[in-house]
Amino acid sequence: MRILLLSGSPSSPSRSARLLNHVGIKLNELGQRTSSLHVRDLPAQALMHADFSDPELSTAKSLLAKADAIVIATPIYKAAYSGLLKSFLDILPQDGLAGKLVLPLATGGSQSHMLALDYGLRPVLASLSARHVLPSIYATDAQVTWSELHGLQLDTAIQQRVEDGVQLLLDSLSILRPSVRTEAELVLPC
Repeated sequence: MRILLLSGSPSSPSRSARLLNHVGIKLNELGQRTSSLHVRDLPAQALMHADFSDPELSTAKSLLAKADAIVIATPIYKAAYSGLLKSFLDILPQDGLAGKLVLPLATGGSQSHMLALDYGLRPVLASLSARHVLPSIYATDAQVTWSELHGLQLDTAIQQRVEDGVQLLLDSLSILRPSVRTEAELVLPC
């Protein structure tokens, strides 16, 4: 199964991108193939003008189309997901997430913005025909810290939510994975 790690953060480095990278490492350790897409790296002019002929936007949309699941990470600004992520989602076709599992991640300054994922992002993902949007993982800035000496440090509760989210994503993917039949099962009766 292919899993796309989609970062909607306009800054680098960012807490949400580091959290997304952490989830990607967990998935890789469990044998999953991941690829990454940082919306901030796409050409701003093409993104803002919805230039569908731009080759970088075409490549980004192709990565998305090939993915079985998408882990989307965004910072929360003023009780909403990033405008950069919104710009990218706006260029997708109405069924741009058809058949896909989505695990939303977000970071924000306080618990006050926790519901921004459920009230803001989840309806957009559903309108893009996501097959299933898994429970969101939201962390405050205090729960996701970075230091040059220790790297990424996650609060115990967030670490547990990440582990649960990764497991739920894998369990959901395994349910959707077509069963593999052996040659003997494919032989027609005489």
